[in-house]
Amino acid sequence: MSDNQDDSTENLIAYAIDAAEDIHDPLEGLLEKTAIDPGAPFEPEVLERLAALKKDDRAAFEALRAQLKKAGCRVTALDDAIAEQSGDTGGRGPTQADILIELAQSAELFHAPDRTGYADLDINGHRETWPIRARGFRRWLARRFFEATQGAPSSEALQSALNVIEAKAHFDAPERIVHIRVGALDGRLYLDLADETWRAVEIDATGWRTIDNPPVRFRRAAGMQPLPVPACGGSLETLRAFLNVQSDSDFVLVVAWALACLRNRGPYPVIVVSGEQGSAKSTFSSMLRALVDPNAAPLRALPREDRDLFIAASNGHVLAFDNVSGLPGWISDTLCRLASGGGFALRQLYSDQDEVLFDAARPVILNGIEDIVTRPDLADHAVFLTLEVIAEERRRSEAELWAAFEAERPRILGVLLDAVAHGIRRLPETRLEKLPRMADFAVWGSACETALWPAGTFSSAYCGNREEAVEGVIDADPVAAGVRAVMSTRTEWTGTAADLLGALAELVGERAAKSKTWPDSPRALSGRLRRAATFLRKVGIEVGFGREGRARTRTITITRSAPTDVAARPSAPSASSAPARKASATNEFAESAARTVGIDADGRDQDGNPTVRANAPRISAGARPSAPPASSALTRKASATNGFGASTARTVGSDADGSDREGNPTVRANPLKNNARNGADGADANRPSGSAPEIAGVAGWSARL
Repeated sequence: MSDNQDDSTENLIAYAIDAAEDIHDPLEGLLEKTAIDPGAPFEPEVLERLAALKKDDRAAFEALRAQLKKAGCRVTALDDAIAEQSGDTGGRGPTQADILIELAQSAELFHAPDRTGYADLDINGHRETWPIRARGFRRWLARRFFEATQGAPSSEALQSALNVIEAKAHFDAPERIVHIRVGALDGRLYLDLADETWRAVEIDATGWRTIDNPPVRFRRAAGMQPLPVPACGGSLETLRAFLNVQSDSDFVLVVAWALACLRNRGPYPVIVVSGEQGSAKSTFSSMLRALVDPNAAPLRALPREDRDLFIAASNGHVLAFDNVSGLPGWISDTLCRLASGGGFALRQLYSDQDEVLFDAARPVILNGIEDIVTRPDLADHAVFLTLEVIAEERRRSEAELWAAFEAERPRILGVLLDAVAHGIRRLPETRLEKLPRMADFAVWGSACETALWPAGTFSSAYCGNREEAVEGVIDADPVAAGVRAVMSTRTEWTGTAADLLGALAELVGERAAKSKTWPDSPRALSGRLRRAATFLRKVGIEVGFGREGRARTRTITITRSAPTDVAARPSAPSASSAPARKASATNEFAESAARTVGIDADGRDQDGNPTVRANAPRISAGARPSAPPASSALTRKASATNGFGASTARTVGSDADGSDREGNPTVRANPLKNNARNGADGADANRPSGSAPEIAGVAGWSARL
């Protein structure tokens, strides 16, 4: 009996052991199953086993959870399922991203017109405005998280929270305009002082005042420095003591430029400063920027592409470029758009379809030793200043100069703000008879000037500066200078672009015609003429484009409505056809007779009389045109207007460059296209060198006094 009992006991134990070996662990092979079926971890027995593992061994659970995430399991949903399986009705705790989003509720969100999200933050009793993606907002949010949890958020949680916050600013918040340094609202201007408490200066028709929380929003970019709190009782003469300007007109233009910078809208003139080494160009530019928009890096080099210029314009109100040696064509055009207001569109990084847009105007400062602005379009947007060299006995150390400037800067800023308030008051009633290219700048300068100078002071200085710029740009452009030289002896020229290109190439010489700046095709010449047409029109030369004939041939018509000034010296006709000089107190000519060039061509002859320069460029000594038959001789008509006597004009014989042996003037065959131009050019009365008759009384020669 006992033996049977022992056998049955042993059988029960063996059966229990066998049954235990058959129990399967739900977590065994779970990773392989999840890679095939992502729903495998959500089986009830697997969830129960995971809940037990999380309770008994949290480290092992977290390791398994990380492996399941790599295998493709949605671990967030798995956490919720495990919590439900274990009977935890509270569910999972708030994540770091949830905490960050909750903390951001204290910020006032909005978006700019370009859909960029912003947040107004209350920091130490004052309001600060930061883009949601900027470092300022990220630092504020991380600090709030540390205060709430005594820990640091992960970069993944912070990025997830910023995405949600930016979406709420875009869809659930109002739209506001964000300014940099200068803004406007309801007829008032606001100047951001960029100090620690984010104060601003409010300017209206009644005056100016410093306020704590301006109604407009300002953005702080990297490198911005604070302006001093403006003070009353200053004088513009104090400012002039720090600026190396030559004349009163130049100083008026400098102040007008600064007043334009204190407006929130353009156009803004490009101020171009030139001068020798030692004329304080860099200090001049730095002080101008420090008046309205101080920066940690006030002067910079020219950008190499549009993207760099776009970034600089987005992060500063005034752009200053130092030691400029030359302006490429693309940056000259870009500066024109930046001065008058234009849009920039750049592809956003790491994106194929999104663009970053910028549409605004910015004041620009350029300085260099040479005349760096050569394109008429940019010159029409610019104000030109030339600084004189500072003598050694007048020099001051930079530390001393800047210390004195910082002491006077609050009062100088106060004087400028007084003029701005005066301009706001007078702007609605200010009218100009003629509006220049930068019309808004001219009207604003005229509205502000009576607070500082008598009426008309700014207009006189600005118009004079523009007239001087015309001569400089024409002289710097070989095409414009060549056209003016061609039209110096005629009133009209008509032909194709190819004809004009050949004529100009003969006039300027082989070296200039083969340079990189010379147009290499008729089409390129037409483009250069269109650029120069504005400034040529200001000196009386009109350039027109049209078509003629059945073939609709493209033609260029150049007309001169008034004599060119002294800067364009025409080639000299022969002595017999040159008008006699008149002695007067204005031209300082004596009664001595002008003679053609003899041995002493560049001064006086042996009798002491001034000699006439026989030719403009490209004269060849002894070059004489071939003589046509006598039947082609023309007869001059004596009249009071052309100044010719009754002598008979003869075709060119052996004495081609003046008068024949009997004293009669000789006729030049082709004055435009002959390489060997000499003193007989333009001597014929009925066939002058050009398509139209010469203007009576215009001197066709030049003399060295």
